[in-house]
Amino acid sequence: MAKQENQDDHEYKARSVALRLLARREHSRLELSLKLRQRKIDNDVIEAVLDDYQKQGWLDDERFADVYARQRMDLGYGPMRILGELQQRGVHHAPDCLDKMSEEDWCRRAVELREKRYGLLDLSEDWDEKVRQARFLNRRGFSSGQVERALEARSIED
Repeated sequence: MAKQENQDDHEYKARSVALRLLARREHSRLELSLKLRQRKIDNDVIEAVLDDYQKQGWLDDERFADVYARQRMDLGYGPMRILGELQQRGVHHAPDCLDKMSEEDWCRRAVELREKRYGLLDLSEDWDEKVRQARFLNRRGFSSGQVERALEARSIED
């Protein structure tokens, strides 16, 4: 009897913690699983709770990936960084919002980010500044082609 009460207690704790976390923001299954493991909940209980929440539609990796990617895009991150971060969170496919973006769209975003951060001055004579800006855009997750296009962009006044 005591073992059954203990099992029910762990399941109740797992359900309440998972629901509280999902109420704050979307989580991937991997993120939620890790957070429940940190609270010393058994793997069997975690898997059962997460399976149930997926069936109910409360936990959805597709929805998480879409929301996460849109937020990161709005913050000025490029496709390589967003995909890498999604993989770290257990999502191994690109959400639709990333698939719909063309190479031209990503180049435009890289130019906008560069303009916001540094302005669009001509960098042909200033190698150190060009390298600095290129590193910044690379860290943000833009490809080398996108970075090159952004560094070639000039403001209309030039």
